[in-house]
Parts: sequence; C-alpha cells; structure tokens
Amino acid sequence: MSRLHLFDLDGTLIHKSAAAIEISRRLGTEAEIAEVERAFAAKQLTPAEFAARACALWGERLTEAVLAATFEGAPWLGGIKEVWARIAERGERIAVISLSPHFFVERLLDWGAHSAHGSRWPELPLREPIDPAGILDARAKVRIADELCARYGLGRADCVAYGDSMSDAALFAAVPVAVAVNADHHVRDLATHCYDGPDLREAYALTAS
Repeated sequence: MSRLHLFDLDGTLIHKSAAAIEISRRLGTEAEIAEVERAFAAKQLTPAEFAARACALWGERLTEAVLAATFEGAPWLGGIKEVWARIAERGERIAVISLSPHFFVERLLDWGAHSAHGSRWPELPLREPIDPAGILDARAKVRIADELCARYGLGRADCVAYGDSMSDAALFAAVPVAVAVNADHHVRDLATHCYDGPDLREAYALTAS
C-alpha cells in the first residue's frame, strides 16, 4: 500500500532554524525576527500577525537573488534528496506543509517533493500587504493532508508526519505514524518515533519497512 509522507519545514527539514530566521540573517534583521519568533512562541501573535511583522521587516529588500542565496545556504538536514528519492522509488508520495512563505517552501519541489504548501505571501519584492486569508495555521496542515489523501486515493491511516513543534501537534494527533525531529515537548508525547540529529536518513529509517 502506498503512503503519504508529510514534512514540516522549519526546525524539521531546516536543522535548528527556520525560513524566517535564515532570511532575516541574510538581511541583517536577525535580532528583530528573534523578537517576533519569541512573541509567536508565547502565543502573543497569530500566524497571520507573525507573517505581517516579517513582511514589514523585510520589505523590498527580499529579492529573488536574496531568496535563492538564503535557500541554498540554509542549514538543511543531510540526506533530504536521497530520502525523497527512496520514497518515490517505493511509489509513495512526499508533501511539505509549512506556515512559512510559499515562495520558500515551493523551492523544495525541485528536490523531489510531489507537492509543497506554504502560506500565500505577496510575490517578491514585497510591496503588497499580507492577506490573512492566505496564511496557514496548525489546523490547515490537517486540512491539506486530507486534501492530498483524497487526491492520491489514500487515507489518514496511510500517512507519516515529520515535525518538531506546536504547529505540528494537530497533524501528529491525526495520523498513525509521526516522527518528532529535533522536537520540543509539544509533539514528543504525540510521536511514534523521536529523532535528534542532523540527518533525515536516520529519521526516515525509523519508519521504513
């Protein structure tokens, strides 16, 4: 039977970091985004408010060239392309679902993801305001997973989720197999497997059969 592998991005595929942190580091606004991240983690900001703050922080300085350099220089887990090639060879599906901007998340299609879903931001350069309706939250991850299952003729019982934080908790609770990757307490107790380390090959090995 085929399976659908659902990957978070921030803190999961990107090792101990996030798209917003890496973009801010590239633009010299790391201290400012750290404050926004802390407020979001403390539930003082909604995902849409977080996105609006980040969008205002980066503005038109976030160009395609900066984005490309940020993506290539991010601290990715080792073995992502290799693991995804193995999954595809087994006839299984790969999806990335993240609250991060779509223009960052969708670059993973070139690495072998069958689908990639991020919050809908204005296109670069960032001249338009954030539309809150396009910003994903934790519940949206479950909704998108269900939509993908319908597309591929699968069910939640066929899903494997990989995540690290509170934005993954609802999805972890909805599927039978979940891997906490370098995760915090929000998902460790919900996980089928826990992995701490820098290589996706080792995390994937926990689920391979």
